[in-house]
Amino acid sequence: MEFIRKPSEMPMQVEERNIPVLTFPRLSQLDMIGHAVTTRLGGVSEGYFRSLNLKTGLGDPDENVQKNFEITAQALHVRPDQFVLSDQTHTVNVRTVTEADAGKGVTRPRDYTDVDGLVTNVPGLVLSIFTADCVPVFLVDPVRRAIGLVHSGWRGTVGRISREAIRKMQANYGTEPADMICAIAPSICQDCYEISEDVADRFKKEFAGHEEEILIDKHNGHYQLDLWQSNRIVLEEAGVKPENIAVTDICTCCNPDLLFSHRASHGRRGVFGSFLYLK
Repeated sequence: MEFIRKPSEMPMQVEERNIPVLTFPRLSQLDMIGHAVTTRLGGVSEGYFRSLNLKTGLGDPDENVQKNFEITAQALHVRPDQFVLSDQTHTVNVRTVTEADAGKGVTRPRDYTDVDGLVTNVPGLVLSIFTADCVPVFLVDPVRRAIGLVHSGWRGTVGRISREAIRKMQANYGTEPADMICAIAPSICQDCYEISEDVADRFKKEFAGHEEEILIDKHNGHYQLDLWQSNRIVLEEAGVKPENIAVTDICTCCNPDLLFSHRASHGRRGVFGSFLYLK
């Protein structure tokens, strides 16, 4: 499986389990956690959901999605009733996950809405978010054994959802940002991500002083936005050490045969998953 990759000092690696998954070498060095990012390969869904779609409500039969979760659980060496799913609506809301949440979204209904980030210190609960161009951000505190996982599209990024998750980890678990190891997972790259001027203006305001790092002005009312660098800035300004942030080298839109991409497919797509758990 060959990806089109971007220059990176810390590239991701492909692992062949019962399905291919992507992992960060930096996170894999931490024995306390398990993590993975699925691709669109190895599932049972058909058509433009081919084949490991992990979201219901898009038109893919529910039984296909359920089977895909069973396949994913095997690859992660967990059970389906260990997953805890987000309910993504582009908020900056972060939920503290406990034993009572086990299985929500997969083996039993969620009793919460509008949750784009999850944090926990409970071993065995698999934090789960789903994307098709937006940015998954992994947050690990190896000192206090706490983790977080967020979905950060442009709204979540300009709202600094990763900072909100870190703050919740500080409040709940005593996390020190300087101790954290973080990773920015496959998502749309700057070359592929064109935005309108009104969105660019929000980033200019929120990331004042960093405009040249994250925006390319096309001089036609549109810009190219670097969500990877924007999220790196969010993490660094929240107190994470630069050397403790791994950034993907894989763009979803550049690799539509291997990863779901909303832009590449013009909205005809499923989603892939990012997963993080304490052992």
